[in-house]
Amino acid sequence: MKIGSNQRVSGRSYLDGQCLIAMPGMSDARFSRSVIYVCAHSEDGAMGIIVNKPAADTKFPDLLVQLDVIPSEELIRLPSQAERMQVLRGGPVETKRGFVLHTADFFLESATLPIDDGICLTATLDILRAIAIGSGPENAILALGYAGWAAGQLESEIQSNGWLHCAADPELLFDDGIETKYHRALGKIGIDPAFLSSQAGHA
Repeated sequence: MKIGSNQRVSGRSYLDGQCLIAMPGMSDARFSRSVIYVCAHSEDGAMGIIVNKPAADTKFPDLLVQLDVIPSEELIRLPSQAERMQVLRGGPVETKRGFVLHTADFFLESATLPIDDGICLTATLDILRAIAIGSGPENAILALGYAGWAAGQLESEIQSNGWLHCAADPELLFDDGIETKYHRALGKIGIDPAFLSSQAGHA
């Protein structure tokens, strides 16, 4: 899959820059109640980042030290943004690799993928170094791993009522209210989560 392809094919609509919302009947437990920001979607497949699943027992400052971005003695001088940076479980693919979803006020040539509406993706240590010294993007989350779909797979899952989708916005992607993102995403398309749950599995 060519990540970054933002093409549109006649008669088809791709979901780059949208959020997927897992339906209550999602059969794959890894995606239960997930909200996924779609970074790339084309005829070759799709790639996205789960934005509402925290990485258990993983703190951004600790990762900076583990990855040799900064020495441990520099932790006391971290800017507040780095201290509160969220680390998420981005998906089941390449879970040892970090992907930074961020606003477009930070850009690295040949490393940053512009997606949509001022949102970008960068997967190099350079952005972590920038965040560590206070010169990174205004808003960012670090995801470990990503969600990926082969050609036609996501379309099939949507047709099988596995996913809804909604427009993304910076608040939904970047704010600290991780536990409410699923309900808020449903609310963006006018769905009451309680009603959706009660109807799941019924014709």
